[in-house]
Amino acid sequence: MPTSTAAAPVALLVMAIFVGASLLALLAAPGMIERGVFRPYWLLRRHEWATPVTSAFLHADLGHLLFNAFTFWAFAFSLERTIGSAPFAALYAFGLAASALGTWIQHRHEPDYRTLGASGAILAVLFASIVHHPSSSIYIMPIPVPIPAPLFAVGYLAFTWWASRQARGRINHDAHLAGALAGLTFVALTEPQVLSRAISRVLG
Repeated sequence: MPTSTAAAPVALLVMAIFVGASLLALLAAPGMIERGVFRPYWLLRRHEWATPVTSAFLHADLGHLLFNAFTFWAFAFSLERTIGSAPFAALYAFGLAASALGTWIQHRHEPDYRTLGASGAILAVLFASIVHHPSSSIYIMPIPVPIPAPLFAVGYLAFTWWASRQARGRINHDAHLAGALAGLTFVALTEPQVLSRAISRVLG
């Protein structure tokens, strides 16, 4: 899919904000991370209302930032040109909200749990893109062959659901699962004919 930033102002703005804010926090202002991190347990208790949003524009390390920036760059700009800027903005906001809600539901009783990153919202973009472009393929290192996008979607959802039940490691699988499902739900609600066409194409 083409990845030019032309005619995709919302995607360009979102990427500029989360890359710029993350680099500033990581390289010059580490206090931004402490102030912006999402802690579900304290959301209601300390009224940390802004953190579900601020945390989605910050990253804990450069590796995570680079991976998210590349994934967003690969899918967001072409998707915005396909669906329009206003729907794309709504999709991104919906994915961000869904991933924050999924994280809160799963971790609201854990005082020490903290999370950062744009992955949930980006997965909403990725899965919406898969529905709009069901014949596309996705490359995942180190796998040397392209994976059909619908097959990747099914496999990813299954893996993320399993991983979220294990409660291990630093990756917020609950946000990933909620974001991916949000992308599918958004297309189903706003363009059901696109989802129907994608299903028909996949099923033959």
